[in-house]
Amino acid sequence: MANRKRILVTGGAGFLGSHLCERLLADGAEVLCIDSFYSGTRDNVRHLLGHPNFEMLRHDVTEPLMVEVDEIYNLACPASPIHYQRDPIYTMKTSVLGAQNMLGLAKRTGAKIFQASTSEVYGDPQVHPQVESYWGHVNPIGLRACYDEGKRAAETLFFDYQRMHGVRIKVARIFNTYGPRMHPNDGRVVSNFVVQALSGEALTIYGEGMQTRSFCYVDDLIEGFVRLMNSGDDVSGPINLGNPDEFTIRELADLVANLAGSASVVRSLPLPSDDPAQRRPDIERARASLGWHPKVALREGLEKTINYFRTLA
Repeated sequence: MANRKRILVTGGAGFLGSHLCERLLADGAEVLCIDSFYSGTRDNVRHLLGHPNFEMLRHDVTEPLMVEVDEIYNLACPASPIHYQRDPIYTMKTSVLGAQNMLGLAKRTGAKIFQASTSEVYGDPQVHPQVESYWGHVNPIGLRACYDEGKRAAETLFFDYQRMHGVRIKVARIFNTYGPRMHPNDGRVVSNFVVQALSGEALTIYGEGMQTRSFCYVDDLIEGFVRLMNSGDDVSGPINLGNPDEFTIRELADLVANLAGSASVVRSLPLPSDDPAQRRPDIERARASLGWHPKVALREGLEKTINYFRTLA
C-alpha cells in the first residue's frame, strides 16, 4: 500500500477519462476521478464506484483543488464541437484556468502532470502529416477558437511551469479517437455515423466528404497516455498520439454502413467554418521516445464501437 501511486484524473467521467481510470486501476493505482459532469457522465464510471481504490469527486477544474497526489492526468475539457461551442467562454476557462490550477497543484505536491492537448492546435494545417515542430494554422477568432486556442494556451502554461518551477510535465497532442462510451450526441464523425447507420438514417457528410482524418481506437490511445506518463523526465513532449492511417470521411461513412449492415444513404451538407481539410499525425517521436504505435485497425475498432452502440438501443 505504501508504494501504491495515488493518481488524479480530471475529466475522469468522460469518454477518454473513464477508460484511463479503468487502466490505472488495473495497473494497481489509487484513482481520484474528478469531473464537473458538463460533458462527462456518471454512467461512464458507475461500474468503478465499488472498486476499493477508486474515488469520485464532483469538482470543476476552474476552481483550485487541494489534494495529495503523485500524478495528475489533466483531461478536463469539452472535446467535441457541439459541447465546446455550447459555451465557448467556459471552454476557454476550463482549458486555461484548469491547466493553471492543476499545474499549481503539481508544483505544490511535486506530482508529475500530463496534459491532454489536441491535434486542433495545428488548426487547418498547411504541413502534412503534422509534426510536433509545426506551429499550426489556427483562426484565433473563429467558432472553434475557444478549444483550439484554449489548448494552445494550456500548452504554453505547461512549458512555462516546467521552465520556471521545474514541474515535471507530459504533453500529448491527441488525434481523432473513437470507441465505446463515446456520447451518442457529441457530434463527432464516428459516433454520428454509427448512430445514423444503426437507426437507418442518412449518413451526414460535409461537402464532398473528401476531408481526411486518422482514427485511433481508444485502447491504443490510453496505452500511449500511460507510456508517456511513465517515460523519463527528459521526455516532456509535445508528442502526437494518433493513428497515422488516413481515410476520407466518405470512406469512413461507407465502412460504417457496411459493418452495421445498414442501407443508409449518404447526404451532403455545407462545410462548417474552419473545418480542417487534412489531419494525420506524424508519430515518429512517439515511436522513438515511447516505443508506441497503434495496433487496432479501423475495421476492428469500428466493429467494437458499433457493438457498444447496439447495447444502447
